[in-house]
Amino acid sequence: MPEFDFVKSSYSNTGGQCLEFARNNPHTVAIRDSKNPDGPILRLAPHTWAKFTASLRCPRT
Repeated sequence: MPEFDFVKSSYSNTGGQCLEFARNNPHTVAIRDSKNPDGPILRLAPHTWAKFTASLRCPRT
């Protein structure tokens, strides 16, 4: 099994501004730029990723 199994974000657009992430490792969420798959990978703890994505949600009114 590869270290990370990347998938493209559902929010990626057709203009090439794409984010890929991998959550197949229980201890790490990996994030990379889809235009540069051999480039750097940002690695986060799952709880950090959860806090980050929660902060992006619009508050309910």
